[in-house]
This record gives sequence, C-alpha cells and structure tokens, in this order.
Amino acid sequence: MRKYWMMATTAMMVAGFGLAPQAAHAQAAIEGRVDRLESEMRAVQRKVFPGGRDQYVQPDNAPTSPNMALPGSPSDSPVADLDARVNALETQMTGMTGQIETTQHRVQLLEDAFNAYKRTTDARLKALEDGASAVGTTSGALEAPGTTVVTPARPVTKPVTTPATGTATGTRPPVTPTKPATATKDPARAAKVAAIERPVSDDPAEDAYLYGYRLWQAKLFPEAEAQFKTVVATYPKHKRASYAQNLLGRSYLDEDKPSLASIAFYDNYKKMPTGDRAPDSLYYLAQALMKLGKPADACKVYGELSDVYGSKIADPMKADIARGRTEAKCK
Repeated sequence: MRKYWMMATTAMMVAGFGLAPQAAHAQAAIEGRVDRLESEMRAVQRKVFPGGRDQYVQPDNAPTSPNMALPGSPSDSPVADLDARVNALETQMTGMTGQIETTQHRVQLLEDAFNAYKRTTDARLKALEDGASAVGTTSGALEAPGTTVVTPARPVTKPVTTPATGTATGTRPPVTPTKPATATKDPARAAKVAAIERPVSDDPAEDAYLYGYRLWQAKLFPEAEAQFKTVVATYPKHKRASYAQNLLGRSYLDEDKPSLASIAFYDNYKKMPTGDRAPDSLYYLAQALMKLGKPADACKVYGELSDVYGSKIADPMKADIARGRTEAKCK
C-alpha cells in the first residue's frame, strides 16, 4: 500500500513539472499581447485626444474584488480566461481603429469639397471685380445693369464757353458734361449733406461710422459710400469696419449697382470673416447675385452662410434665408 502511494505521488510531481513550463510560456505570450494592446491604445488616444494626457480615457480594467464572479467562471485555467479577455480587447481595438479611419476619411472629403467650392467662388467673384474695375476706369462708376456706357473714341476738346451767351464755340460740337458722382456742387444737395449732423465723441472711428450711417439713412448714397470707404481704410481693426463695409454694399444695392455690391459684400466676408456683419454680407451677397441673374451662385452662398455661421444666425435671418432659397429654387 505504501509503495502504491509513493508511485502516485511521483506521478503527480512529474505531471506538475511538465505543466509548469507550458503555463510560464502561455503567461509570457499573453503579457506580450497585453503590452502591444496598451501601446496601440495609447496611439489611438493620441489621435482622438491630441490635447494632452489630461484628456486620456483611463482603462476600465481595475482588478475585481475577490467576491466578484469573473466572466467565464468557473474556468479551467486563469490563463485561458485571460486569453479570452485579451482576444475580446483585440477585437474592440480593431473596430475602434476602423471607425477612426472612416471618420478621418469623411472629414478629409468634406474639407476637399469646401476648398474646391471656395476656389470656384473666389474665381467667379474675382472675374466680377475685374469687370467692375475695367468699366470704372472708363466711365468713373459702374452703371446699373441695362444702362449703356458711351466711351469717346478719341479725346474731345473741352468747349470754350462765352460768358455772355453761355454757348460753346470751336470746331467740335459741344459736349454735355456728366453729372458728378457726389453732386456736391448742387446747392440743394449740398444743403442736405450739410444738414447731416456729425457726431463727436471720444471714439473717432465710431463717429465716422455713425456719420456714414446717417448719410445712408438720408439716401445720400454717394456721400455715404465715400464715408464708409474712409472708415474701413482708416480703422481696419475697429469693430465698426465690418459694419461700414456691409453698409457700403447695401448702399450700392440701393443704387441698383449689384456688381459693386457683390464685391463689397464678398470683401467683408473674405477680409473680416469674424466681423459682426460678415454673416449679413453673405446674405446680401446672395441677394446681389440674384439681381445679377445668378441663382445657382446665390444658392451656394446661402449654403456657405448656413455652414459657416449656422450657430450665430438669428431666427429672422434663418427665415430670410429660407425665403431666398425658395426664390432661387435651390435644391
């Protein structure tokens, strides 16, 4: 009997010695996989939270209490249970990596689409600006759509006027002078301009803008436009620069000059995108494009207005945008 027990004990020891290397090898393999998973998770967190370590999500793998039953219990071996958990982590890591790559791809597509649209819009408005500049060089101001601007084929000799009769003499027929843009030589108009009170305060930029605003309210558009240009050129960093540039465009619209208005509105959005009146300028840019017979471009501007300033647009403007999109038959 004693001999039997000795043989059984010897067999158990031999079996134990044989399993020990296998368990150690399995433990080392799992530790390597866990280290790799931790390294990959840190890389993913750096992608998702580039701001620093303070934003990292701490792993939810705290040791369980002794009385808590682990998933898969009872298990044939702690190593086998740990291997199953590592497999689950690897599967989750693969899914998370795929989602991040998909999101990055979608963001890149959106950026590419917006940049392409912006390049197209810049090119079209640049063409409008060049056309307006070319006409302004020959006539001094861009006329309303449908008005014919006559440019002399060759220089015309200035007529000589006799004081007595007021008639022109010379070899060429008399030329009727064009009306000045500001019409300040008109006594009645000069009186209207003089009646506009100039505000005086400790803020000269504010005073200059308010004076232009009062000229615009009085429908003295050429004088208001000159004043708004002065405000933008003299105080480009002041808060009122955005207001002045926007009202410059609106003054052109009121004069039925949508080409010049579209340039003024686009300059306000492009040069002062964070200004208080940049969203308004985009809205009125769409209105100017509608007057120019470009509803497709107006729809693009409405879309950019909603995309860029969606959270800053008040409800009344949202209603105006909806009406504008309906009028332009935007899809």
